[in-house]
Amino acid sequence: MALSHRRIAGLALALLGLLLLAQVFALSHRAALSRLEVEAGVSARVRAMALEAELAKQRAVVAILADDALVAEVLANPGETEPVSRKLDRLRDETHGAVIYLLDRTGTALAASNWDAPDSFVGADYSFRRYFTDALRATTAQQFALGTVSHKPGLYLSHSVLRGADVLGVVVVKVEFDALEAAWADGAGATHVTDEEGRVVLSSTPGLRFGAMPAPGKGQLASVAELPSIGWRLTVFAPTAPAQQAAMLATLAVALVLAALAGGAGFVLRGKARAEAREQAERRYRADLEREVALRTQELSTEMGERVAAEARLATLQADLVQANKLAALGQIAAGVAHEVNQPLATIRLLSENARHLLPADAPPDVSGNLGSILRMTDRIGRITTELRSFSRKARGLVEPTSLADAFEASLLLTASRMRSAPVRIIRPEIPPDLRVMAEAVRLEQVLVNLLQNAHEALDGRPDPEIRIAMALADDRVTLTVSDNGPGIAPEVAGQLFIPFATTKEQGVGLGLVIARDIARDFGGSLSADPAVEGQGACFRLELRRA
Repeated sequence: MALSHRRIAGLALALLGLLLLAQVFALSHRAALSRLEVEAGVSARVRAMALEAELAKQRAVVAILADDALVAEVLANPGETEPVSRKLDRLRDETHGAVIYLLDRTGTALAASNWDAPDSFVGADYSFRRYFTDALRATTAQQFALGTVSHKPGLYLSHSVLRGADVLGVVVVKVEFDALEAAWADGAGATHVTDEEGRVVLSSTPGLRFGAMPAPGKGQLASVAELPSIGWRLTVFAPTAPAQQAAMLATLAVALVLAALAGGAGFVLRGKARAEAREQAERRYRADLEREVALRTQELSTEMGERVAAEARLATLQADLVQANKLAALGQIAAGVAHEVNQPLATIRLLSENARHLLPADAPPDVSGNLGSILRMTDRIGRITTELRSFSRKARGLVEPTSLADAFEASLLLTASRMRSAPVRIIRPEIPPDLRVMAEAVRLEQVLVNLLQNAHEALDGRPDPEIRIAMALADDRVTLTVSDNGPGIAPEVAGQLFIPFATTKEQGVGLGLVIARDIARDFGGSLSADPAVEGQGACFRLELRRA
């Protein structure tokens, strides 16, 4: 009878042990799955951000090219296109796009980055492509498709080129993702990107491309990240086998503990050996887990570093393209003025001085006065050409004591022609000649010119246009306010003033205020807009450090 009770107790203990092990396995498995879900979510977001950064860089390329003077001139007056093709080839090499090309209004390629290749796009007709017809109608467009020449899939981003209200043509860049897909294939978990219709467009498994999104397989969990800028969705399928393994290891550890307890006091030595084996297994488990965590952390750090590097390259590219665009326009003007004006201007001055010295003593005073006026006008023209050359030079990047009065006068001179075409009353302060601020003359002039031009454009059509400029001095700060009596800033626009490529102007790029604010920050100051007040115009505040 007693033996039967011991057997029942033993069976009960064995059943209890099995139930305990089952509970340990379930809890460990759920915890490991939760960790895998978090890691898969982080991986999906990191890969989505890297893809978004690449797309943003390529959109910036076509947007800035659409505003390029050389591109517009070739579309308006087709002729020699090799310089444009060379420029597109250099830009493609810097931005790592597949190909960049320029289409006229009929869809014929006038210039391309592969202009000198056997399969050059130049002369090909792409009027049948949706990215061309959509860009003519809606300014920007995109299309994921196979290349007609390369037969390789890619995303085509397009932007129309405008002159006034007329569409001259379309700039197109093709982005291929072979390197990105290869990196996904080398990483953990399968990665797929689907478009708005649920069709696979990018995948670490190329054979799935252009098909329907596969369902997660057995032993896989799915983590999704949205790509809002293009309407796509990125999905990572992570294997759940590590969670099973972790749960098994945890259950094994508990089983070893139970086995050690069941051995009893008579098996102390064997229990000690089992304990040592268990500790070694646990140490190996922790070491393996730590190695896996360290490896995953390193992979995440590498991916984040690549994203930061991509953003830095994009920012550098944007700055260089904006600077190149400015120099392409102003540099040509300054060089033309210097070449075409300075030489005859020097002749006029020399002849005027000679005539003034050769005047007889009894010459009418009006003659000498007129010659003096001519000499003063030549000096004024010389100052204008000097300011134009100074403004077209690339900034040196130095921050040093700079005359605020000189920079302000130069900015008024650079905007004088626009002010004369549409007269505006300017109320300005008296700036002390000895007032210095920490800045760089060229870039400070660029900020002031941008603020004055924006204020002038806001006054278009006003019956009493007026720009008010005020100055406030503090111990270590100088604040300039530029305000107008225009319609003001709409509430829905106010929050996007300093967001790149956000603009309400038909011909605007959306980079002027962004660049101006970055320049002010480089100087140790700030640029901000006052909150919009109904019935009042816009007001911008430029704060600079006092030297």
